[in-house]
Amino acid sequence: RTEFALKEIMSSGGAEDDIPQAERKTVTDFCYLLDKSKQLFNGLRDLPQYGQKQWQSYFGRTFDVYTKLWKFQQQHRQVLDNRYGLKRWQIGEIASKIGQLYYHYYLRTSETSYLNEAFSFYSAIRQRSYYSQVSKEDRPELVVKKLRYYARFIVVCLLLNKMDVVKDLVKELSDEIEDYTHRFNTEDQVEWNLVLQEVATFIEADPVMVLNDDNTIVITSNRLSETGAPLLEQGMIVGQLALADALIIGNCNNQVKFSELTIDMFRMLQALEREPMNLASQMNKPGMQESTEKPARRENPHKYLLYKPTFSQLYTFLAASFKELPANSVLLIYLSATGVFPSGRSDSEGPYDFGGVLTNSNRDIINGDAIHKRNQSYKEMHCLHPGDLYPFTRKPLFIIVDSSNSVAYKNFTNLFGQPLVCLLSPTAYPKALQDQSQRGSLFTLFLNNPLMAFLFVSGLSSMRRGLWEKCQDYLRKINRDIAQLLTHSRSVDQSFLQFFGDEFLRLLLTRFIFCSATMRMHKIFRETRNYPESYPQLPRDETVENPHLQKHILELASILDVRNVFLENTLDDY
Repeated sequence: RTEFALKEIMSSGGAEDDIPQAERKTVTDFCYLLDKSKQLFNGLRDLPQYGQKQWQSYFGRTFDVYTKLWKFQQQHRQVLDNRYGLKRWQIGEIASKIGQLYYHYYLRTSETSYLNEAFSFYSAIRQRSYYSQVSKEDRPELVVKKLRYYARFIVVCLLLNKMDVVKDLVKELSDEIEDYTHRFNTEDQVEWNLVLQEVATFIEADPVMVLNDDNTIVITSNRLSETGAPLLEQGMIVGQLALADALIIGNCNNQVKFSELTIDMFRMLQALEREPMNLASQMNKPGMQESTEKPARRENPHKYLLYKPTFSQLYTFLAASFKELPANSVLLIYLSATGVFPSGRSDSEGPYDFGGVLTNSNRDIINGDAIHKRNQSYKEMHCLHPGDLYPFTRKPLFIIVDSSNSVAYKNFTNLFGQPLVCLLSPTAYPKALQDQSQRGSLFTLFLNNPLMAFLFVSGLSSMRRGLWEKCQDYLRKINRDIAQLLTHSRSVDQSFLQFFGDEFLRLLLTRFIFCSATMRMHKIFRETRNYPESYPQLPRDETVENPHLQKHILELASILDVRNVFLENTLDDY
């Protein structure tokens, strides 16, 4: 294939004999590297999505070839322009592939620094206008490459919270789509307009805007910062477990999504990551860090992002995570999904009798007919029941369920004596609260950005930056006090303390208690189903209904001038 392409190129560039040997070799080497890079890149699709070890050497080889290809076209640009007819969109395509490699490396490792590298390559394509000449060529498939580049660039910018860039890219993408559909009568116009619509609603999902003095929107990051989690103080006796792996699962009907990421999944993945560092200061290439070097700080937990997984897919990923979980480590399972309720009454009360959550909405087809789940003898195939997770409680397990049937997971049994905690969302929200379910769950918002959630339930939709920062400082004080309440409690289940040594889990637990205490004090949250629950249960009087914590919440409400939405004498109301 390379030889044939070479003859075509050489003959179009003039008589073959007139071409110096060195230039001929340059074109040959370029064609070889280009072919090899495409072959390796396409092979990435065949690698298993689960398991952390099998893919690394293959990724390393692919990076090697793309690094050589990128440097080669830079060093020999003039020869390749003259003899090969190298076009700018072809350089853009190489840069786009390198951006994709870095993005996929981020997905495989959860190391946010690789997102910065992907951003660098995608930005270079835009700044150097590599795709600008595509519109002059009468080839719709080239325009689609450009549109896909925009969609991928937007995903990376969303993950890096570069919302200003996202807005510019959306405008450019909109113009490109309009031009594409005007020039070529294509069938994918509706799909591309849906992409635009999805990203537009995704960036508007936050219910509260933080504003600068000039009314520009402040971009807030919800990744773990150095001052994020409350510090462990002297005398706090906690476990030494570390969060190593997380499965983030999303299947909520009608919830805002972009690509294969619902807003709930997006918020939870950010809650399980540290602020990105500049990769250049750490290493030159993925997988090339010497094992003897100690990283400057702890890594992010590894994550799998599963959008609408079937039961078999979910169990495969769970088993892979379980198998590779290191000693003294925790597996976290986050479920944001529609509830599946038991059909009819059951004589028994086992781990499969309370329903669960639906991870995939596909109906099961038997002989062409959909099974009607109203028939009591059938259970929903893609429903994840509490009992389905029992085998994985052989190792420390931390579960978060955000669903209308989260309470099914209250009926857990700890069969193996390992640390086990389930944090469960309210199963319903008060009707008086504006329905925000399409823009993400309130419970997950509390776990990701508790101040924004507090403002929303207080009826506020915007806030000045100065007041926001003052409230964030006060919230850090509340988190420190919650940490003390939990670690000094005499009746709290030991599982909570076992997990409390890990920064990410510590922050999730303190935010959960803050969320629960806030809802219990709020005037319109009056039904039991409006409150989060947990397995094992927390001692209420020492945590979520503690007078000291309630006083803090009222003080935060006073700073915001919304004290009237909370009950003053809360303990008397129970």
